Amino acid sequence: MKFKHTSVLLHETIDNLKPKNGGLYVDATFGGGGHARYLLSKIDTGTLIGFDQDEYAIKSAKLNFANLLEPDSEPKLKLVHDNFTNLQRDLVELGYSDGIDGIYYDLGVSSPQFDQADRGFSYRYNARLDMRMDQSQSLDAYQLVNTLSQKELADILYKYGDEKFSRQIARKIVERRKDKPIVTTFELVDIIKEAIPAYARRTGGHPAKKSFQALRVAVNHELDVLQASLEEAIKVLRPGGRISVITFQSHEDKIVKKIFKKYSEVEVPRGMPFVPDDMKPTLRLVNRKPITASTSELEKNNRSHSAKLRVAEKL
Repeated sequence: MKFKHTSVLLHETIDNLKPKNGGLYVDATFGGGGHARYLLSKIDTGTLIGFDQDEYAIKSAKLNFANLLEPDSEPKLKLVHDNFTNLQRDLVELGYSDGIDGIYYDLGVSSPQFDQADRGFSYRYNARLDMRMDQSQSLDAYQLVNTLSQKELADILYKYGDEKFSRQIARKIVERRKDKPIVTTFELVDIIKEAIPAYARRTGGHPAKKSFQALRVAVNHELDVLQASLEEAIKVLRPGGRISVITFQSHEDKIVKKIFKKYSEVEVPRGMPFVPDDMKPTLRLVNRKPITASTSELEKNNRSHSAKLRVAEKL
């Protein structure tokens, strides 16, 4: 079982955490484990807890990292099949209630999820509309496409995909499903192509790209769980601990930037001679501007083109 995925901003993400021997770290989006393998190579002792809601990723990791999952291995790796929004609860259940030394996120969909045709993530393969990262949840893309109102569909496509033809696409979806349910990815692709004017389809990549992204974000509640998880991560970080977050969409980056700003800036009333402890910032921004991929990485990994990395340290 192979989960092949080229990690983006590998060294920048982990090196900025400043991993140390004996530390406790969290990989919030384990995936293929590329970042995890590099972090574990940087320490001789310590523990990394890998979260992933994708059962396939967890099963693959148990095989590919078997030697690090042994009870007496150093450093140690522990895997958690859960969404990172349950970070704090799961850490307590594992016996780690006194904080962590670092955490990192590699957001979005991993390459294997796109490449597994039956997962229904990609407009390149014909499959049942699915798009669930956690395959145990009931809500999938088929339900959204076939049950939401025209306005609800348009709002999702515009809000999460920046699709300027969202209203036309939503109207066409509702018209088509009156005859029969829209079942497959290719059926949806055809509808999207029909809804977008011919002149607009000639540029900007695949015409279904934005709509598929929007539906995936909605199915997995990606933006809501990201915000909740970041709040929890900041709480459980020990002083001096760091958080690294790689985003691939402007919506994700805005959330990270907003939360980092919330905890790193304070408004001190004019004339106050000093800042009380309860008003001092919680975080320090390690990088003011997001870190992006180097020229060499851009040449090797197309996925890195939209990647942005933000890092902060707990005070």
